[in-house]
Amino acid sequence: MPEVGSRKFLNQTFHLHLPASSFQLRRTMKKLEKSKLQENKTIQISGSKSISNRLLILESLFKNIEIGNLSNSQDTQLLKKALSEDSDIVDIHHAGTAMRFLTSYYSIQEGKTTILTGSKRMKERPIKNLVTALQNLGVEIEYLENEGFPPLKIQGRKITETKVDVPADISSQFITSLLLIAGKLENGLEINLVGKVTSRSYIEMTLNILTRFGIKSSFTGNTIKVESFINYNSSIMNYEVESDWSSASYFYSFAALGRKTIHLKSFYKESTQGDSAIVKIYEEFFGIKTTFTEQEHKLTLEPIEGFEFPEKIVLDMNNCPDIAQTLCVTAAALKIPFEISGLETLRVKETDRLLALHNELKKLGTETEFTDLTIKSISFNEPQENISIATYQDHRMAMSFAPFCLIKELTIEEENVVEKSYPMFWEDLYELLEK
Repeated sequence: MPEVGSRKFLNQTFHLHLPASSFQLRRTMKKLEKSKLQENKTIQISGSKSISNRLLILESLFKNIEIGNLSNSQDTQLLKKALSEDSDIVDIHHAGTAMRFLTSYYSIQEGKTTILTGSKRMKERPIKNLVTALQNLGVEIEYLENEGFPPLKIQGRKITETKVDVPADISSQFITSLLLIAGKLENGLEINLVGKVTSRSYIEMTLNILTRFGIKSSFTGNTIKVESFINYNSSIMNYEVESDWSSASYFYSFAALGRKTIHLKSFYKESTQGDSAIVKIYEEFFGIKTTFTEQEHKLTLEPIEGFEFPEKIVLDMNNCPDIAQTLCVTAAALKIPFEISGLETLRVKETDRLLALHNELKKLGTETEFTDLTIKSISFNEPQENISIATYQDHRMAMSFAPFCLIKELTIEEENVVEKSYPMFWEDLYELLEK
């Protein structure tokens, strides 16, 4: 393991929050000097973006949900704004979850025509499999530019079809998009997943949320059935959103590299979030033990004394691909060989994350090779001087590389990209590092 920590944190830029109406990234950079962690610091993380976005759709459909600890991420705020406005043209900018969830949502708004669009990158992210499924259910959807990609013109209608086939190896958000509207359909919905299921944990999260609000469902083999929930009890139901495990992953990386104890709030031991897999992964491969304090909804990340790092990390992250970048950077910083599979969805995210990882890990001294499904380390060399990490307008690139400041100073380009999922990231980072 390399020597970790020496000097203090140097902040040469000011972090300003973007107003809700402004989503252009400013070309600012965050310089992180080689740093040390403080011991026993506590971080409060905002509500899960994944859970919050699901609840916002259900709240808009059924009107009987009150949401606590809603995510303050840009993606969630964009979705909330879109649902609160009665507009014929909806621009969700970079928010991929909003694009997918709203495609189904507007499909069942009877008599309403909506044009759903986004940023240049959003217009490059495929949505054909979801659109095809909705068209097979009888919805009229038109591609306004390129076949298979946004922007979309959606003619809302009443769906009476009850069954649809969907490829299972696509983004789980396509499937969740259909599940969220299923309870609002007169005859419910049966989804047949064709092929290997990707990110199953996110589908199960959605079904868990539906169940909590009385929407009955089953998931047997590759078939999901959701019953109609039209005649529901209109009494208000409260849902306190658990903090975001994807955001927690960056602090696991800090604990692994800095070997100091970190506390995080508000989390639950029995989480429905797939990225809670970080608990077992970081204990097994990096010696970070997680202790839950139920009454405070707090988890403690504590380095295991005398832990021996593995000779190699071989891991299928099909159920938690969003934390793959964090794991790869942690392994690269510790020079632990890795071979990660199950990453087929990463090439169609905010950027091609496998290509981005390949390019930026090289600056840390780690040579990799990748396919459409995998990335693995080839060799470890000395990091470059004057490291500047390109983020490719991807929030997870910025945050997953930040812990490397415990090894060597570096600069994160487009620092405000973190607004997408974790607006308070840099402030929380300041709390951890020695002044």
